[in-house]
Parts: sequence; structure tokens; C-alpha cells
Amino acid sequence: MNYIFGVIGGQSAGPQPTGAETVQKLCDRVASSTLLEDRRDAVRALKSLSKKYRLEVGTKAMEHLLHILRTDSSDTEILGYALDTLYNIVCNDEEEEPEENHQKQEDDMGVQFTDKFIQEPDNVTLLLTLLEEFDFHVRWPGVKLLTALLKNQCAQAQGIILVSPMGVSRLMDLLADSREVIRNDGLLLLQQLTKGNAAIQKIVAFENAFERLLDIITEEGSSDGGIVVEDCLLLLLNLLKNNSSNQNFFKEGSYIQRMKPWFEVGDDNSGWSAQKVTNLHLMLQLVRVMVSPVNSPGGTSSCQKAMFQCGLLQQLCTILMATGVPADILTETINTVSEVIRGSDVNQDYFASVNAPSNPPRPAIVVLLMSMVNERQPFVLRCAVLYCFQCFLYKNHKGQGEIVSTLLPSTIDANSISAGQLLCGGLFSSDSLSNWCAAVALAHALQDNLTQKEQLLRVQLATSLGKPPVSLLQQCTNILSQGSRVQTKVGLLMLLCTWICNCPIAVMHFLHNQDNVPFLTGQISENLGEDERLVQGLCALLLGICIYYNDNSLENYTKEKLKQLIEKRIGKENFVEKLGFVTKHELYSRAAQKPQPAFSAPEHMLFDHEFTKLVKELEGVITKAVLKSSEEEKKEEEVKKTIEQHDSIVTQYKELIREQDSQLKEMKEQMASLMLQNETLQNTTTQQLSQIQQHKDQYNILKLKLGKDNQQTGSQVDGAHVNGLQLEELSQLREQLEDLHRENQSLQTQLTEKDNVITSLVRKAEGVPSAEGSTSENTEILRVEKLKAQLQSQTAEITQLQTERQELIGRYETRATVPVTGEDSGYSEKIAELESRLSTQNTETQKLKEEVKALLESKESMEKELASSTSTVAILQAEKNKLQKEVQDSKKEQDELLMLLADQDQKILSLKQKLEELGETIEDEDDLDTKDQFDEDDDDDEEEEDEEDDDE
Repeated sequence: MNYIFGVIGGQSAGPQPTGAETVQKLCDRVASSTLLEDRRDAVRALKSLSKKYRLEVGTKAMEHLLHILRTDSSDTEILGYALDTLYNIVCNDEEEEPEENHQKQEDDMGVQFTDKFIQEPDNVTLLLTLLEEFDFHVRWPGVKLLTALLKNQCAQAQGIILVSPMGVSRLMDLLADSREVIRNDGLLLLQQLTKGNAAIQKIVAFENAFERLLDIITEEGSSDGGIVVEDCLLLLLNLLKNNSSNQNFFKEGSYIQRMKPWFEVGDDNSGWSAQKVTNLHLMLQLVRVMVSPVNSPGGTSSCQKAMFQCGLLQQLCTILMATGVPADILTETINTVSEVIRGSDVNQDYFASVNAPSNPPRPAIVVLLMSMVNERQPFVLRCAVLYCFQCFLYKNHKGQGEIVSTLLPSTIDANSISAGQLLCGGLFSSDSLSNWCAAVALAHALQDNLTQKEQLLRVQLATSLGKPPVSLLQQCTNILSQGSRVQTKVGLLMLLCTWICNCPIAVMHFLHNQDNVPFLTGQISENLGEDERLVQGLCALLLGICIYYNDNSLENYTKEKLKQLIEKRIGKENFVEKLGFVTKHELYSRAAQKPQPAFSAPEHMLFDHEFTKLVKELEGVITKAVLKSSEEEKKEEEVKKTIEQHDSIVTQYKELIREQDSQLKEMKEQMASLMLQNETLQNTTTQQLSQIQQHKDQYNILKLKLGKDNQQTGSQVDGAHVNGLQLEELSQLREQLEDLHRENQSLQTQLTEKDNVITSLVRKAEGVPSAEGSTSENTEILRVEKLKAQLQSQTAEITQLQTERQELIGRYETRATVPVTGEDSGYSEKIAELESRLSTQNTETQKLKEEVKALLESKESMEKELASSTSTVAILQAEKNKLQKEVQDSKKEQDELLMLLADQDQKILSLKQKLEELGETIEDEDDLDTKDQFDEDDDDDEEEEDEEDDDE
């Protein structure tokens, strides 16, 4: 102990040991001391030496310190000293400012010790376990040590934490710590943990990170808060940037709505602190991350919609038009508003309606364009305004029309400044940057909009007094030919290429000026300097567009003549080479990366993002159009004509097939209806056959009976028939016969009509009248004819039977009128017998009907019972499935518990082995249980003996 205090305190007499010797002795003391206090003092001494003798402590003491973390976990003080020592070893002191070489050596040393620490993944897992300790002296240095490990070797440490059970969840608990120091350092730890690892970002997000971070930001005062708010915003940026899953989770969790209060800036905007500017800058970046053009279109659109609905866009526009806002915040706000409205019709319409608080009120677009064409404004602000204008016109045909309309003669208002006037003013000003920005802005007003390209041809400009006005197109070419700066030339050439592309009328207007083509060919053919190569390439592109979109309406400048001009004055290979200068330019590839114009200096603003897409689309087709000969073009035109003819023929056949398909469908429907009618007729015929058979049976029975009666009655009855009732009977029979003839005639007419309909449908289905017809259709016709013949024969039989029935009924009535004699007594008895039998049958029939009714009722009740039982079975089946699922879940939980118990037993066994190696005696739990059981049995025996003694 005195030795340790001597090392820490004053100097002792004699030669002093070196730092390495002192560290070695302290390490030996840590390894060999049996008393906890001695080890604690030795570790405290190593901590005090770890900064001055970092290399010695790191190489000799790291293993001993890790052993202390494993074995002395019950003593929080020694754990804190060990963690602080390890932190000093792996972390570089940021407060000092050493020389550059020395700093590099320190960084390399920290990386080496970090590699040594995480070489064994169990060390990181042990550190995560120690973070669960609530004691401040353990948790705080543990957080700092893990943060340092992540700074030095981020990817390796992230991989170990990711596979560690509940590793990320333990770190998320740091945000809930009531001690601000630990919570704030936990934020720094999570920042390092979530860098560039999408899997960890998702886990952190689903551990309710968004809710906790937003609560902390609100508690700390939002944009007026301190460094803690900045750390929370940086962590949110890590979680959301380039992570579509977390962005969807943030949007669906309604966290966008909670961002609106951040931007509620008051009227007094004077005295913005540096921290507030930083916080608000990060908040604007967070909004831009959600609506970035590189995100998926669906996700960006839904976020833009949510920002408009919750009023976030309106709040941003308020900051945009406010006074006293710092320049960098105003610039970032313009960029943020740009991406919130980009491609969203609703947001673009709202932005068009925003007015600046001026007298008289002016549209926000006009105010922003005034800043863009003003050369005294900061460069980054002018770039932001240009980007905002581009985003406002992106896929916005309505907005494009409104901008172009401000240039037309019928809508110009001399008392107010319009967007079109500002663009024209910037286009022809002396500032080359204003020329470029105005040209690009006007080109975006024409992007993919043929109508506005044609409308812009109507714009006339007054150059000077006494001279006629010239068109805007002509004025652009005039300025181009006057030898302006490279930036101005590039801007005007981009505007002209966008204007005449895919617009033959604009091409004709451009070629109508006799000076334009000679100027272009002259620029392309000259051998100019490095700076002018880009202008030559753009001139070649413009001339190529004039060839590709030429409708040959001007005789002097047809496609063929322009190609001949290129071949004679420039050369086709030279033309293609000059055309390639555009895509080979360094700034071209930089502008093609993202829509926002981001340039380090004004002279670097040469290309626009949308124009790079146009060049990529046109370069190949223009090269082919120029290199092709007239014969190849004729062949291609012939091939195109052939293809068009073929396409027209195919289209005609498709239409014909569609018509035939529709007709066939109609025929099938009609055939189906006829089949139903046919089945109905067959059923009717069957019923009539059964009726005929019944009538035949009745007729035979009556005939037999009448034959017997006629033999008995003799000639007396016949005479009565002839004399008394024969004439009346004949008249009735004739009336009935006429009725039957009329019914027969109507049936014949109906059958003829159906026959005609079937025949016409068959011919229509065949397309062309055919004598043979299809087999199925002939079969159907024969079936109908057969049915018609059967129906006619059945009708005749019915008529005959009805006639005989009426005759028999007349005879019975005649018999009834004749007085009953002795000879007729037998006949009367038969009549009475028949009536009794008929009444008996009627009674039996009534009984059968009642039985059928009772059976139907019982059937309905049984069906209801079956339905109820079926529903009961379905409910029981659902409960059974639910119980089976619960059983499976419980089995799975039991398996997991068994696995955990097995792991615990294994750990207990390993710990017992280590204790046995250290010389400790350990009793098995099973032995202890057995011993306890024996002790309990002995106690029970003694109690029984005492009870027996008491009884005695």
C-alpha cells in the first residue's frame, strides 16, 4: 500500500522506476492480490497513469482489467476505475491539440487497442451487460468506452452488438435514464451505433426511438434548445436518411405532424443564437430527408401530402416570407420548400397562391425571381431560388402555362412586374450568371410541353425605338451570335435546344432565319480553345435537333440538304466528335447526379439536371440521323411505311375479330335461350303425353261401361237420344270442335314463328347461308321439327278424346233425363257405386295431402336444426383451432425456457468448475436438497417420538 501511495504521491529516495516498470508492478499487484482493496488501489493507480503511459498500460494491463470486469462485478468502484482506464486507452484526448503527426499516431494507437478489445466478442457483450448496472460510476464510463469503440472500429463493433441478445435494446434504455449526463452520452453512443447500418437503424426505430427523441426535443425547447436538441436531430437524420422502411414508419406514426411546432418562428427574428441556427438547419434537413427526390415516388408523394394537410408547408412559407431570418436559414428553407412542392399538384398550387407581405402584395414566385436575377444577392441564395422555380414547374403544366402567359402580349400589365418580365430581364442582362439562371428557368417552363413551346413563339420584344419588334427566339440567336461569355452562350443554347426539341414548328421558325445555320456550322467547324469546346458541342446538338425534328417544310433547309451541308463544311466524323464534347465534360456528370444545382463557384454553373437527361436521350438518335445516307433513310422510310401498313392491317383484323367475338357471344346467348325454350317445350310435351294417357284410360273405361249399358237399354234409349237431345248435343260438340281448331291453329302459328327464328339464328351463326350447316345445328332443327310433329299428333289426340268425352257426358246426361225403369235400375246402382268410390278416393287424396304437408313441415324444422348444428360445429372448430394454436405457442415457450435453463445449467457448471479450480469447496444443490430432506425426516421422527411419550 505504501508503495502505491508513493507512486501516486511524492517522490521517494533512490532511483525512480520507469513508467513501464511501474505499470508492470501494478499489473502484478492486480493479478496477485487477494484483497479487493489492494486490487482497487492498483486499478486506481493504473487509471492515473493511463493517459501519460497509454501504450504501456494498454499493452500490459488490458487483460488484467478485463479480468477485473468479469470477476469483481459486485464492486462498482473497481468496475468504474477499470472502465475509465480502458476508455483512456482506446480514446484519443480531443481536448488537447497536439501536432499532426503525433495526433495520427494517437489515432492509430486507439484503433489498435480497439481491435485488441473487440477481437474477443465476449468483451463487447460483457460491456453491454455492465451497462445494465444503474450505478453512475459504472454506467457512465461504460457508455463512453462503447462510444469510443464505435468511433474507432464502427463496422466490427456494430456487427457484435447486432448479434448480441437484446444488445440494441439495452442501449436504448439509456435514453430513459433520469441523469442527463448519461442520457446525453447515450445520444452520442446511438449516433455512432446507427451510422451506415440499416439493420440497426430499423431496430432502433422499432424500439420507440422516434417517440423518445421527439419528446426530448420538446422538453429541451425545440429550436431554442441547446446541444441536446442538436444531438437528437443528428440521430433522427441517421435513422431516416436513405432508409425507406424507417421513413414509412415515421410517416405512418404521425410524427410528421409533430414537426410543425419546430418552425413556429415569432415576429421578432433579431438575435438568432448560433445554436438556434444550427438546430433549425438540422430540422429543415430532416424535412428534406422525408421528401428527397431520391426516395421512392410513392413515399415522397404521401409525405408531401401529409406536410400540406398538417400545415407544415404553410409554416415553411411563412419563414420564407419573414424578415430578419438569417441568410443560411432562408436558403435552406427555400431548398426545403422546393422539395416539398416538387411534383405535387396540390402543394404547387398552394405555393403559387402565396403572397409576400408587401404593399401591394406580390406573389412569392415573383419575389424569389427578383432575388435570382439580382447579382448582388448571395450565390447560394440564387441557386436555391432557381431550384425552387424548377421544382415549382416540375410536371406542372398549369404552372408552365401561367409563366409563359405573362410573356404574351395580351396578358402583359405595365403597372406590375411579372415572372415573365423578370426572366426576360435576366436573360438579356449584363450579368452572365443571371443570363444562365433565366435561360434555365425559362427552359423548365417549356419542359415536355409542346403547347407552351408554340405559345412562346408569339412573344415579341421591342429592341429600340423606330425598329420593328423581334421574336424572343430571334433575340436569343442574336445575342448568341454577338460573342457573349461562355456561361451566357451555354444557357442560351440549352434554352434553344429545349425549345425546338420535338417541336417542328419551332424548328421551322429557327431555320427561317438565314443567319442561324451558317453561325452554327461556323462555330462547329472552327478550332477553338478548351473553354469553347462545350459551346461547339451544344451548337452541334442544336443543329442535330434541327435535322432530326425537321418536317422538310423549308425547301432550302430540308433534312438531306442540312446533312449535305454538314458533310461538306464540317465532316460527319468531326460533327459526331464535337457532339461528344457535351457528355465528356466534367461538370456534365456532376449535374446529372441530382436535381438540385449545387456548384462551388458561379463559373461552374454550366449544366442543368433536366438538360443532361435531354442530351442523353438525343445524342444517339442525332448521331444515327447524321451518319445515315439518303438510301438508308429511304429504306427506313419504306420499312416504316410497311410496318405502318402491317399495323393497320393487323388493327383491321383485330377489329374484325372483336366484332366476330361479340357476334359469337350474342349467338351463344341466343342459343342458350333457345335451349331453355326447347327444354320447356319438352316438359310441356311430356305433361301432355301423360294427360293423353290418362284420357285414353278414362275413355277405355267409359267405353266398356257404355257398351254394357247399350246392350241392356236397347233401342228405347237410342230413340230418346235421337228424338230429344241429339240436335243440342251436336251443336255443343261443334262449338267445342271449333274451339279446339282455333287452339290448334294458334299453336301451329307459334311453332312456325319459332321455326323461322331458329332458322335465321342458324344462318346468322354460320355467317354465309349454307345448305349443309353444322351437325349440331341440323340436329337441333330436327329435334324441333320432331317436337312439332309430336305436338300436332298430341293435339289431334286431345281433340279426339275431348270429342269422345263430351259425347259420353252428353249420353250420361241424356240417361239422367230419361225416367228410371226396371231395366235401368242396374245402371243406377253402378252410378251410385262409382260415386261412392269417387268420394272414397277424394277422402284418401285429402289424407295424403295432409300427410305431405306434415312431412314438409318436419323437413323444414329438421333443416333449421341442421343449420344451427352446423353453426355450432363451426364455432367449436374455431375454438379448437385457437386452442391448438395456444398449445403450440406454449410448447414453443416451454422449448425456449428449456433452452434457457440448459444454458443456465451450463453456465453454473462452468462457474463451479472455475471455483473448484480456485480451491473453493462447493456443495451440489441436489446434495443440499437431499440433506435438507434427511433433516426434515429426522425432525419428523423426533416429533412422532415426543407424541408417543405424551400419549404414554
